[in-house]
Amino acid sequence: MIARSSFLAAGAASTLAAVFPGAIRAADLPVVRVGKAQAISATFLPLDIGEAAGIWQKAGIALEIENLRGDVQVQQGLAAGNIDVGLGSGPGLGFLAKGVPAIGIAALASEPYNMVLVVPPNSPIKSAADLRGKRIAVSGKGALTDWLAQQLGEQQKWPADAIATIPLGDPKAYVAAMKTGNVDGFVAAAELGYDLQERGEGRIVVNFGNVVHDFNTHIIFARNDFVNQHPDLVQKFLQGWFLSVAYMRGHRAEAVTIGAKIEGLSPNAMRETLDAIMRMMSKDGAFDQRSLDHLARSFVELGILEQRPNPRDLITTKFVPVHV
Repeated sequence: MIARSSFLAAGAASTLAAVFPGAIRAADLPVVRVGKAQAISATFLPLDIGEAAGIWQKAGIALEIENLRGDVQVQQGLAAGNIDVGLGSGPGLGFLAKGVPAIGIAALASEPYNMVLVVPPNSPIKSAADLRGKRIAVSGKGALTDWLAQQLGEQQKWPADAIATIPLGDPKAYVAAMKTGNVDGFVAAAELGYDLQERGEGRIVVNFGNVVHDFNTHIIFARNDFVNQHPDLVQKFLQGWFLSVAYMRGHRAEAVTIGAKIEGLSPNAMRETLDAIMRMMSKDGAFDQRSLDHLARSFVELGILEQRPNPRDLITTKFVPVHV
């Protein structure tokens, strides 16, 4: 499904005119097909906010945005040639070692400030130390949400089965299971947590950005042949992406307005979400060796791979600064 934003942030065109002089009509621009791992995810908002602010057109490309369901579909889209660029999780980098003909072109986000643990508003759970023996809903076994829940047990130095993770697949199922008492809480995107908290239907106990350090929660991928044949379009995409991130930092009110409409959140919940994700969004896409090493360990812990690969073999630093 192609999703194109029709919003226009006030004053954006004049602000960016000096950055991209001589921008041409959108109809004349080369198209980059982008797949994102979730239709609604605040960390992928630079696509929509960049569109609203006219950044992609001024960067010299037009976007076709496809909403996918998880990392597996992102990697399938890259392998099939259905998308040129993919936005997915850091652990998704492990699929490249299994033969997906793609490469990591930039670090999108660091520590997972976009992920939270939510419990019922009146739950006796006050911190991670109260989770032993509890049932926590996650999207699936081996998913990033499952891995994050496991990190809480490791932090407390508990046995691997001290926290029971229950795969429910869909955030709506998490909420329903929590309300009926079938689970004690769930791991999900921060925007869901802030929304439930504002409505008095949930309470955030843990923000995983405070638990997991030196990590790439999200990475930008591209097909190998697209990188080789169209390095100029890769560069333009990354330029547009990081200018969109910078725009969000410098135009908080506009970003909140656009993001709230896209995400279906109240302005207050969107402000909380935006403040959380801007702590993790990379300003330049540079890869960090410690984060890459942590990712390589997660590939094995998630069951994606049987042994750690050299993560440097799965990325290129051709388009971003080198911090490795």
